[in-house]
Amino acid sequence: MLARNSVSLISSVEKFACATQTISPIRRLCLTRTVYASTKPKEVSLSRFEPNKYVNYEKQAQTLEIVKKRLNQPLTLSEKILYSHADDPKTQQFERGKSYLRLRPDRVAMQDATAQMAVLQFISSGLPNVLCPTTIHCDHLIEAQLGGDQDLKRAKDQNKEVYNFLATASAKYDIGFWKPGSGIIHQIILENYAYPGLLLIGTDSHTPNGGGLGGLCIGVGGADAVDVMANMPWELKCPKVIGVRLTGQLSGWTSAKDVILKLAGILTVKGGTGAIIEYFGPGVKSISCTGMGTICNMGAEIGATTSVFPYNERMAEYLKATKREDIANFANEYRDVLLTADEGAKYDRVIDINLSELEPHVNGPFTPDLAHPIDKLGKEAEKNKWPTDIRVGLIGSCTNSSYEDMARSANIAQQAINKGIKAKSLFTVTPGSEQVRATIERDGIAEKLRQIGGVVLANACGPCIGQWDRKDIKKGEKNTIISSYNRNFTGRNDANPQTHAFVTSPDLVTAMILSGDLRFNPLTDSLTAADGSKFKLEPPTGDNLPSKGFDPGEDTYQEPPKDGTSLKVDVDPKSARLQLLEPFKPWDGKDYIDFPVLIKIKGKCTTDHISAAGPWLKYRGHLDNISNNMFIAAVNEENNEANNIKNRLTNEWGKVPDVARSYKSKDTPWVVIGDENYGEANNIKNRLTNEWGKVPDVARSYKSKDTPWVVIGDENYGEGSSREHAALEPRHLGGRAIIVKSFARIHETNLKKQGMLALTFDNPADYDKIKPDDKVSILGLNKLTPGQPVECRIKHSNGKTETIKLLHTLNEPQIEWFKAGSALNAMRTYFASKKNADKTSA
Repeated sequence: MLARNSVSLISSVEKFACATQTISPIRRLCLTRTVYASTKPKEVSLSRFEPNKYVNYEKQAQTLEIVKKRLNQPLTLSEKILYSHADDPKTQQFERGKSYLRLRPDRVAMQDATAQMAVLQFISSGLPNVLCPTTIHCDHLIEAQLGGDQDLKRAKDQNKEVYNFLATASAKYDIGFWKPGSGIIHQIILENYAYPGLLLIGTDSHTPNGGGLGGLCIGVGGADAVDVMANMPWELKCPKVIGVRLTGQLSGWTSAKDVILKLAGILTVKGGTGAIIEYFGPGVKSISCTGMGTICNMGAEIGATTSVFPYNERMAEYLKATKREDIANFANEYRDVLLTADEGAKYDRVIDINLSELEPHVNGPFTPDLAHPIDKLGKEAEKNKWPTDIRVGLIGSCTNSSYEDMARSANIAQQAINKGIKAKSLFTVTPGSEQVRATIERDGIAEKLRQIGGVVLANACGPCIGQWDRKDIKKGEKNTIISSYNRNFTGRNDANPQTHAFVTSPDLVTAMILSGDLRFNPLTDSLTAADGSKFKLEPPTGDNLPSKGFDPGEDTYQEPPKDGTSLKVDVDPKSARLQLLEPFKPWDGKDYIDFPVLIKIKGKCTTDHISAAGPWLKYRGHLDNISNNMFIAAVNEENNEANNIKNRLTNEWGKVPDVARSYKSKDTPWVVIGDENYGEANNIKNRLTNEWGKVPDVARSYKSKDTPWVVIGDENYGEGSSREHAALEPRHLGGRAIIVKSFARIHETNLKKQGMLALTFDNPADYDKIKPDDKVSILGLNKLTPGQPVECRIKHSNGKTETIKLLHTLNEPQIEWFKAGSALNAMRTYFASKKNADKTSA
């Protein structure tokens, strides 16, 4: 008997072709999965919304057994989950940091901002419906302004066209659709879809949140999601595994958030690149399931592929509380086989954290890896002249919006209420889901937060993703905010580059806004009660799970019909929000000769710098319109728009206003020297006209003159979100290659998917050899081979040339993407040829 979800065996011709390597890499990649004989598996539903689709631990165990016999070594939990989803466990290679894995994920999740482009790409594939369980979640397009109900109503009106498009496409292609107001994708996944041993891909970089429930949940670009929805194997470079051994136990003011804030300080924003963070040790049992989710969520901020905890009793409790006891019982049967690491498993690195000694942390500003224990923060703030007046405190977001998070903050709020005081800062509260919102309303938690000044926002991302119509300051005004969010890049929350954003636990946010001062330490400092007496806050307490069970709230789920093929998905050609995709042109077979450098980027360049969020989110479904934000936040080395200058009195670098104030304090007048582009930020020089212009405008000028271009970048280029627009926009406007010191994982893959060459300097110092006015040639592309460098010839403006080596991580199928013009082009060609072959054989 064939195992459930098996597919027809590949033909003997295809088997022979695979063995003899006579078919193309794309064809090999797309061949159907290996089939195993089995008795009828136990039927435990994936979710209450998918009663006829099942958790397949039996198949995973069979696959893993094949791999373990080949490797003959103990495996980490990360390896067990990955390898048990191998497309071809008998022949593919499993070598950390080297081999490419071909995997079969269990499901796909997409949020509304990234889903638009993913769905548009899926439509281009021509397939009638998705072939892997898939959901879309509306959480990114709701702007925080007045409060939950009003903001949600406004968002539904403003985004009606996009919501209708996603809802109709979901119904047509058999996709579950979570309506606006349902909550943040990662909280919905944790409540309904995540389970131990799951392999999920999601078009959002914080997808790893699901690791708190023992699954490997990995952020990807939309093109990767399309592959899986089309039943193609998903490709991932086999990650290394960093083990984090937790001892001791959490107590007092220390929370789960402090584990990842501490780890970010150790590993930095790129220390986890190419690796999975796997937690283990006796300290794990003191962390709740949602607390583990918090830790895994912010693994994205250290560049990790994903993060995961071993299956344990805290997860079982959460599964039972969310009406999935059958999955918990099923997982208990496979705990040792699939859901925990083998004894003696080897990690590439082990980091020890003693939870009993861990201090509460506050990280920032401007980067999530600038870690400060709470007792050091005040001195650092004074030393660096950070604004100490906290203007706004924000709790919630996908990182910290669970029932436990809200309950602990409400406990602190109650202490303040008892003493007759309120927050001295503005205070916002973002529930993670409709279920959390309804439950904290029922249990009086939301009301306690309101009593100290809290405004409950919609169940959505809101300020965390830059959807914040902030009114309390003017743009450019220096100020401090503190949040329980995950990212604090410059301008991310409110588009103000002078906002000093700090991230910490909801506990510390709630405590610190009662003082309104960044230097306040609730462990040692006192507050003043309404009667003038002094008091100290007690460490917060709160239930991990509601004693009365969860209140599901309003029904916000749209189930796809049994057959939606007759539905029509229309895109208005005049729409400013949505645009059908035109295929990128395939490679013409020629080397890249004398391409201009569009921009040489200096310093940090996240996906926010490449394709800003906030007000630009509304154009995520219209490639040409959103391309008008390309690189507008990046720093151009040529005119040094970094807003960082050297203080000539101290020889230290600082922000322009800070250095100016320093000069003023020393009674040292100063002058500014400018050129013809003085006063215009984010301008680059058009090498065809010698005029200065905005980055997108210059790129469009080059494209109109059929002049492809390249970009030069620094370290960890493309860190941050999974947004594939940061790869699509350069490709759309004529880019052909991105050359940097190093890439963030998701962005490098996204570039490859769109037919862009993602290249790194063999010698990082060669970054300094390329000048903004140079011309770059990339040679030997007709011999592009996995593991082999390419030659780059630099032609300087003085006529001199020099040659350097550039590296790439392309494998054979990815080289085919490049030649085809994109992975989507290659997929379309494959399905067209398969359809023709099927007709011929019929």
